[in-house]
Amino acid sequence: MISINDPELEQLQNDANSQHSTFTKLTKHALFDLPFRSFFLCAVLASIVSLGLWSAYLNGNLTALNGELSATVWHIHEMLFAFAATVAVGFILTAAQTWTGRASIKGLPVIALLVLWIAVRICLLVNSNSSVSLAVVLQSIWWLSVITIYGKLVLVAKNRRNYLFIPLLTTLMLLNIGVLLFDLNDRTDLALHFARAAVLMFGLMMGIMGGRVIPFFTTAATRTSKIITPWFLTPMLLVTSIAGISVFFIGKFISLPFTPATLMIASGVLHIFRLGFWRSRVTINVPLLWSLHLSYFCLGLGLILLGLSYLLPALQFSDALHLLTIGAMALMIFAMMSRVSLGHTGRALQTHKAVPFSFALLISAAFARAFLPLLQQHQIAWHLSAILWILAGLIFLVIYSPILAKPRS
Repeated sequence: MISINDPELEQLQNDANSQHSTFTKLTKHALFDLPFRSFFLCAVLASIVSLGLWSAYLNGNLTALNGELSATVWHIHEMLFAFAATVAVGFILTAAQTWTGRASIKGLPVIALLVLWIAVRICLLVNSNSSVSLAVVLQSIWWLSVITIYGKLVLVAKNRRNYLFIPLLTTLMLLNIGVLLFDLNDRTDLALHFARAAVLMFGLMMGIMGGRVIPFFTTAATRTSKIITPWFLTPMLLVTSIAGISVFFIGKFISLPFTPATLMIASGVLHIFRLGFWRSRVTINVPLLWSLHLSYFCLGLGLILLGLSYLLPALQFSDALHLLTIGAMALMIFAMMSRVSLGHTGRALQTHKAVPFSFALLISAAFARAFLPLLQQHQIAWHLSAILWILAGLIFLVIYSPILAKPRS
């Protein structure tokens, strides 16, 4: 029998108490106060790392990126789900507290979601059959946890206006898992199709959220009268957008007598028409506003270009898609992160002077990636857009890391 004298036992107890105290301090750190803080920072960091690796792969310096997942699927998966979906979830879980009046998650639940998220990133970088299979399981648990947390908040509060995010998040989860499973089973064509459908789903979410918040933010910041748009625009946009996504998705599996071109062009035109009522001119001196207006314009223009890609052989669908992923999605995400990071930490909505520059870098990346291929400058388009995004991401991290890691002002 091993005996422990009193000093040894006391030391063990002190060590245990110290570890418990350290863990408690960690769970109460400002970084885990609400999901948006850590999710924003990790998502931006992931996008920088992913694009750096992708650029190295395109230069032939990282052949190891080709594993169980094809390099192209890995790239689009990480940009869509490690970056865009992570920011969207961080925002929605944080905003749900305002929408419902009920406390959202903080501390240990946020850390648990973050650990799952990091584990998925590591598994996909290892990129073996077993690691990608594990990533599928962990990613599923992450999504189901997010949907359960959000669903409980809005359902208990009977916040019916925001019930729609439950099916939207569920659809994104199914598309995410589909991307991984199809490529894992050597159906890269279906993996890419699911990923592109996810981009269109993000476009639908941006249309819904943009239609709600951009006019409100504009009138509040510029102190102008309430913006009123024709009543029929929102339902028309919902119908054309959902119909366009449905035709695009089903068309891969069933031979249809038509393409989604008309619906995509119609949706894009309707978005730009709606933007015309939002007084974009008055936002020119407010970076947190003109960036949102510009991203919404790119949403409309991107959908128009996607539709035209079915009609014009010179315009490739994948190139047009990047006007959506960078010009609309990334710019709106960076603009919203910049705004939310200030507002939800109790700070004035006054941006650092470098923030507008980061927005300009992103819009430059979008147009370079979408239009330089028309001039047969594919390599320049790929690498220039990656460099511009990385610079924009670094600016965000330098400016907002101290803000997001400190307690609410």
